[in-house]
Amino acid sequence: QVQLVESGGGSVQAGDSLRLSCAASGRAFSYYAMAWFRQAPGKEREFVSAIFQSADSTFYAGSVEGRFTISRDNDKNTVYLQMNSLNPEDSALYYCAAGIALSRRQNEYMYWGQGTQVTVSS
Repeated sequence: QVQLVESGGGSVQAGDSLRLSCAASGRAFSYYAMAWFRQAPGKEREFVSAIFQSADSTFYAGSVEGRFTISRDNDKNTVYLQMNSLNPEDSALYYCAAGIALSRRQNEYMYWGQGTQVTVSS
């Protein structure tokens, strides 16, 4: 069992930056691929970014490529999402997820956090 707790969300202006954190407890953090998903009101939850267990492989949704950076610190059991050049379309509840396979598919991830809200105003 893995527990995930996200933090770092907030309300910012367009063009600002935020760094989200996801702290994991339970089974060995380095065993899992980690991902970020987001869900805006009235929309389905969508993939944002994922990182392999050893952090040597990452990928991103096209909408955030070049603006967001995912990273992890296996010693601190934490995964991060650095978000730069935020725009109102990035407003959503951001979820952290843990799974075995590096994937864009939500059903590949077994453990989920409760989410942290990001609101970007123009």
